[in-house]
Amino acid sequence: MSGSKVKVEAPKLSAALESRTIDAYELCDEYAISDCVIRDCDVENQTGYRVCFDRILFQNVAFRGNSLPKSEWTDVRFDNCDLSNIDLNGAIMHRVSFHECKLLGMDLTEATLRNVLFDECYGDYAVLRFSNAKQVKFETCSLAKADLSNMTHAQTSLHECNIDGVQFAQTKLRGVDLSNCDFASLSVNIEDLQGCIISPLQASSFAAMFGLVVKED
Repeated sequence: MSGSKVKVEAPKLSAALESRTIDAYELCDEYAISDCVIRDCDVENQTGYRVCFDRILFQNVAFRGNSLPKSEWTDVRFDNCDLSNIDLNGAIMHRVSFHECKLLGMDLTEATLRNVLFDECYGDYAVLRFSNAKQVKFETCSLAKADLSNMTHAQTSLHECNIDGVQFAQTKLRGVDLSNCDFASLSVNIEDLQGCIISPLQASSFAAMFGLVVKED
């Protein structure tokens, strides 16, 4: 992870996408959907293994009770969508962006993320443990109590995010700039903090985590 200068490729979407819907229980195993706009609807109780989504714009879509493990998402944009508690275990995402989305408890365990942007999203309790992230940016998001443990990451940033209570166990934070993020405490191993960038005001919070007392003059 690094600073806010991380470059993330935007989804490549046509300006003339056809509007369509997802019918009840349409997302069966290895189903593929591409080149469309899906808006103003609920996608409920769908289960599908290795479903593929290519070149899709989702607007105001709520995914409720969905399980889509090993799904693949390429050139996909989510605007004001609700993906709370969706199961995306082992998903592969490339050029995907989330804008003003609700991602409460979203499960991206063991996911592969490439060129993924989370912009002004509510992702408290999201799970990204054992994920592999490269060119991934969290911009002005709430990630309180999220699980980012055992992540492998490069060219990935957290910028002006609420990360209070985030689990960073076994995630190396060398070069990670947390200086403009808000937190009172984190769950992190001291050996994984080497090279982490913090602000002077945050130093006392880190000291308290490890039982140190900062004496003021």
